[in-house]
Amino acid sequence: MAQGGCVCGNIRYSIEGDAVKKALCHCLDCRKISGSTYSTNAIYQDSGFKVLQGTTKEHKKVADTGKEIISNFCGDCGSTMWRVGNSFPGLIIIKVGTLDDVNALGNAKPDAELFAPQRVEWVAEVPNAAQLKGMS
Repeated sequence: MAQGGCVCGNIRYSIEGDAVKKALCHCLDCRKISGSTYSTNAIYQDSGFKVLQGTTKEHKKVADTGKEIISNFCGDCGSTMWRVGNSFPGLIIIKVGTLDDVNALGNAKPDAELFAPQRVEWVAEVPNAAQLKGMS
């Protein structure tokens, strides 16, 4: 079981099982959430997810897919930790950088890049990762 949380420590969560997919996302939402060129995500079955402490705030919007997506973040420090949506029922997108394990990002080599055509031109594609136009 992996655990994670926000930068201030007010929100804590756990996730069980293995990621069904590991993906970088180059969409504009993920750029804004991460404050960087893309986000690093691990996609899990939501049945293994549990909030251990605190209550997140939610931001709902219509994503690039045309479907609603909900970002869960800490109302105190602003860290987005996970996203859910009807584009991927039964799954939860964990922002890998919010996991406690210092090796989490190193172990999250993506098997896919989402919204790859939107990749910043100076960021190289990940070798052997599927280059997808959208979520799938």
